[in-house]
Amino acid sequence: MSLANATIANAAPAGTPADVLAWVAAVAELAQPESIQWCDGSEQERDLLYRGLVDAGTFIELDQNLRPGCYLARSAPSDVARVEARTFICSADPDDAGPTNNWADPEAMRSTLARAFEGSMRGRTLYVVPFSMGPLGGPISRLGIEVTDSPYVVVGMRMMTRMGDQAMARINAGEYWVPAVHSVGYPLVSPDGVPRPDVAWPCNDEKYIVHFPETREIWSYGSGYGGNALLGKKCYALRIASVLARDEGWLAEHMLILRISHADGRVFHLTAAFPSACGKTNLAMLRPTIPGWTVETVGDDIAWMRPGPDGRLYAINPEAGFFGVAPGTSETTNPTALHALDHDTIFTNVALTDDGDVWWEGLTETPPAHLVDWRGLDWTPASGRPAAHPNSRFTVHASQAASISPDWEDPDGVPVDVILFGGRRASNVPLISEAYDWAHGVFVGATVASEQTAAAEGTVGALRRDPFAMLPFCGYNMADYWHHWLRVGERLGDKAPRIFAVNWFRKGHDGDYLWPGFGDNSRPIAWALRRVAGELAAVDAISGRLPLPGDLNTDGLDLADDALAQLFALDPAAWAAEADLTQEYFARFGDRLPADLLEQLGLLRQRIAAATA
Repeated sequence: MSLANATIANAAPAGTPADVLAWVAAVAELAQPESIQWCDGSEQERDLLYRGLVDAGTFIELDQNLRPGCYLARSAPSDVARVEARTFICSADPDDAGPTNNWADPEAMRSTLARAFEGSMRGRTLYVVPFSMGPLGGPISRLGIEVTDSPYVVVGMRMMTRMGDQAMARINAGEYWVPAVHSVGYPLVSPDGVPRPDVAWPCNDEKYIVHFPETREIWSYGSGYGGNALLGKKCYALRIASVLARDEGWLAEHMLILRISHADGRVFHLTAAFPSACGKTNLAMLRPTIPGWTVETVGDDIAWMRPGPDGRLYAINPEAGFFGVAPGTSETTNPTALHALDHDTIFTNVALTDDGDVWWEGLTETPPAHLVDWRGLDWTPASGRPAAHPNSRFTVHASQAASISPDWEDPDGVPVDVILFGGRRASNVPLISEAYDWAHGVFVGATVASEQTAAAEGTVGALRRDPFAMLPFCGYNMADYWHHWLRVGERLGDKAPRIFAVNWFRKGHDGDYLWPGFGDNSRPIAWALRRVAGELAAVDAISGRLPLPGDLNTDGLDLADDALAQLFALDPAAWAAEADLTQEYFARFGDRLPADLLEQLGLLRQRIAAATA
């Protein structure tokens, strides 16, 4: 055993398996770190890391009276978001990645990564971060180990996963784990031994976010930010987990999870998939405006769902924290999220106030007279630029949300009664409709779309497809993913959750939104739950089953006289045009498209024709 390998073995926790030691040694031999630290997840370790991040200039300690335990980080301007163009699925067969993913040849990519990672950690510490996605030991949960040279990533993983000794103990006991390798790509020593100073936010202009589905590996290089670097999040929890789920008969989904209870004692659980800018975070912490209903948060972003012993579908939140977008979060839009940030929160790329607090656009109606913006520059309302980056974030443990559900850490998960799909549609799609059956629900999820809202995004009004809100996150061919959903539905049979489509964003003839949204979104959800409970009938329509007049609770709402009529109006000609677009969209997937979805398209055309007659 070489000196490096001996050092690794001596520093590792007792009982570390040989395959873990060999893997860490191989990464260390390639990346050449100065030292190795096995993370235990303790508060003492966290405090030491925080102190080091402050000393390095990566963290700014906020006023501890205003925000105890809170810190602000400013990333490099080139490293502010996920880099979808540099995110790759390296399946052996390019068709297994499909037309919606960036494919790269796995052997060629391994060579590229070997060149990038060679010496990438010189002068730095390699941190070994064992973690659990989901409650420790649960039947739906999974384990992983991320090795990284970023202390920012370590403290982020501590919030976002169950990280530390307990996860390592389960790995030591022989449980399955996924390997994830990360480097910011900013070595502090050159190949010939010349040192260079560190920077507050090290990263590299060259970036790779790489997934090997056959070997269940994740490799990330060049970015220190968010989903590019916190590899338990989108990389594991969705791209790799979706492959595991396909092979093992479960679902890894970009969905929030809610517990919804009524004063009469009934309890329901709901999962929901929404593309970006469709109100997902606000729904995850919904405050109902109708009496009798209470909504609690099980998860705000990702759901892993597995058929349980009773044949029903059970969901867990595989994450332990919230990694939310700060701008727009306010006392008006999402007070629950806002108050969760009062302490022990990491803020990234928001603005700094003169009294040592944070600020972002939308937090208050009137901005402060002076701030230090996300780049570290002086800012006033006259500066003509955002003070916080539009993708600025907060990282906070989920337990800090007042809305957190008492069963959010149930290792067995919660039974799912309803699945929602939604997009941002100004026309066509009604406020809510129920799918006719599971196959129709899969068709609805597969065709989710939002209308472009600005010329910079493309043609205004054109549909941007985001099936199941998984477009950037499905780890394999999207058509095969739809096949998998259909198979899961067959297994669940009559115990499958009911599927509904919602659209909070429909506009009236005057161009204004017809529905108030936010807490009032509890009203169509309550209709869906009452449908599941067998309390209400419905009327068949083009899009699915719609509420009967009077069954949607609108008490206390100030709606225009014809608002409900417009919210549920279905124009056969517009739907016929949409069916044509769907057929064109499905053609992208060729022979891999499930025949069931073509059958559903045919049934849609039949309903359109019947409505036209």
